Amino acid sequence: MKTLFLIFALQVAFLAGAGEKKPACCVTNSAGASVANSPAFTDKSLYQLDSVWNSADGRNLKLAELRGKPQVVTMFFARCEFACPVLVHDVKRIEAALPSELRGKVGFVLVSFDSERDTPEVLRGYRERQELNATTWTLLQGKPDDVLELGALLGIKFKKDAQGQFAHSNVITILNPAGEIVYQLNGLNLDVTPAISAIQKTVN
Repeated sequence: MKTLFLIFALQVAFLAGAGEKKPACCVTNSAGASVANSPAFTDKSLYQLDSVWNSADGRNLKLAELRGKPQVVTMFFARCEFACPVLVHDVKRIEAALPSELRGKVGFVLVSFDSERDTPEVLRGYRERQELNATTWTLLQGKPDDVLELGALLGIKFKKDAQGQFAHSNVITILNPAGEIVYQLNGLNLDVTPAISAIQKTVN
């Protein structure tokens, strides 16, 4: 019930464009230290979520640790044979199209649908095969309910079939440094120019 309420509240905030601030107590940074004086998140920020994720590097983190720079986010699963390779390639296209001075200032996040099989070890192997820069790319595995919650907030639908494959939406989301959705690409092999423009606006 709490999860459903949070999804509803964030979706209302996204639609209404509300900007009321909420406290962000006890957020931890990538080193695990408490960040007591971090700026508050708006009620449109995905960084309000309390879910804890496992990274390909074996760290436990909250989404709030991604704050501070734009993030390009999509959801996938490592064993996907059809849409996901194209979807990840599209994210790579966004990375390649960024002006050189921005590439180190933008993060890229892949969140797995497959909580059971996409362990940190599997995600690490996937990152290596795809030649993704570990400095700028974050691959995450979460609990099923947390994956469902994040998918709902990103407008991504997915369903597991009997063969362990996932039918899913193909959505790439641009978050500003505060974790607010500023742009989405819905589909595959689309022009990434609008996404680049959205990213540039968040850093200017």
